[in-house]
Amino acid sequence: MLAIIIPFYKLTFFEATLQSLADQTDKRFKVYIGNDASPEDCTFLLRKYEGSFDFKYHRFEKNIGGATLTKQWDRCIALSNNEEWLMVLCDDDTLNKHCIADFYKNMPSIINFRCDVIRFATITYNEKDELFSSLYTHPKIEKSTDFFYRKLMDQTRSSLSEYIFKRNNYEQHGFKHYSLAWHSDDRAWLEFSGFQNIYTINSSSVSFRISEENISRANYKTEEKINAKVDFYRFIVFKHINKFRRFQRRDILLQYEQLIYKINQVDSIFFCRVKFLFFANFYFLQSIKFTRRVVIYLRKNV
Repeated sequence: MLAIIIPFYKLTFFEATLQSLADQTDKRFKVYIGNDASPEDCTFLLRKYEGSFDFKYHRFEKNIGGATLTKQWDRCIALSNNEEWLMVLCDDDTLNKHCIADFYKNMPSIINFRCDVIRFATITYNEKDELFSSLYTHPKIEKSTDFFYRKLMDQTRSSLSEYIFKRNNYEQHGFKHYSLAWHSDDRAWLEFSGFQNIYTINSSSVSFRISEENISRANYKTEEKINAKVDFYRFIVFKHINKFRRFQRRDILLQYEQLIYKINQVDSIFFCRVKFLFFANFYFLQSIKFTRRVVIYLRKNV
C-alpha cells in the first residue's frame, strides 16, 4: 500500500493537487495532509473532495516548516500508518491520472530489480498553468550516483514530489536537515537507495510548478541555498566520493572547490583534504593545478 503525504501550507494551487488525486485510475493509496499552521483555510476544499479518495487531515498548531522544512515532512509522515511505500507530494504539484496505476503495474519489475526508490517522469508548469519545460525522462534503471552526477552537470532536474520510496529506508536514514531543505531530497535518494539503483516510470509524469511562492524560485534566499549546498557537498566529497565513478569524482571535486571559493572559506584543512583526494584518485595534474588555483586565490583575497 502507498501513503501519499502532503505537507500543506499554500492554498493557491492546492485544489489542482487534490483534483489530480481524485482523477487517479487506481485508488490504492491513502493521503495524509498535515497543515503547518497555515493562515489559509483548506477545509472547504477537503469537504469538496470527501469520498473522491481516502484521506486523513490534521492541522498542527505550531508552524515549523518556516524554520525546518524537513521536520514538517517528518511529522506529516508520522500521521501515516504502516504503508510500505511513501510519497511526499508538495501542495502545488500534480500527478498524471495513471501514476498510481503505473506504480502498481511496475511493481513486479521493481521487486525484480530490488529498487527501493522509484521516480516518475516530470514536467514543469508556471503559475499561469503554462508549460515551462519539456518532459524529463530517465533511464529505467539508473544508479543514484549517476543520476546525481547528471544533475550536477545540468543534464536533468529533480524534485521531491516525483519520488516514491520504502518506509523502512526512510526510517533508517530520515531526511537530513539542510536550510530550506535544499538538497535534503538529493541526499535522501542517494541514502534511501543505498547509493544503488533508482527505478523510473516514464509512462506517467508528475507536474512540478515554478512560481513566485516556490522555494526553488531564482534569487530567493540565495545565501542560505549556497550554504546548504556546501554542507551537502561535504557529505558527498568526504564521506561518499568513492561511490562515484572516477571521472565523476574529478568533476565533483572541481564543483566543491568553486563553492568554497564562493563562500570564502579557503583554509589549510580544505587545501589538504581536497589535494589528497585529487592525488588519491590519480589526478596528479589536477592536484598540481588545484595548488596553483589556491595560491592565485589567496594572493587575490588575503
